[in-house]
Amino acid sequence: MYAVIETGGKQYKVSEGDILKIEKLNVEEGQDVKFDKVLLYSNGDELQIGKPLLENVSVSGKVLAHGKGKKIIVFKYKPKKNYRKKKGHRQLFTKVRIEEIAIA
Repeated sequence: MYAVIETGGKQYKVSEGDILKIEKLNVEEGQDVKFDKVLLYSNGDELQIGKPLLENVSVSGKVLAHGKGKKIIVFKYKPKKNYRKKKGHRQLFTKVRIEEIAIA
């Protein structure tokens, strides 16, 4: 059994027990989170595809941790003009364990 959910502008294929790193959510560690934007659901026998969303399916999970991702270096320069700009960025993420895929 799996579902495709949308959160943080991205789509994820999830099953029960999966651990995901998604865009940062404003939920404390240990709290439950519910994903209502379900695009697709399959239990092996049947496949339901939303147009664009499925109303009767929801995915719930538990927030495990918050953190920062790997550092990305952004380096801009213009040749022969002595223009150089170096900047770093670390994207914030939330680690979530998928607990249940529920059908209403």
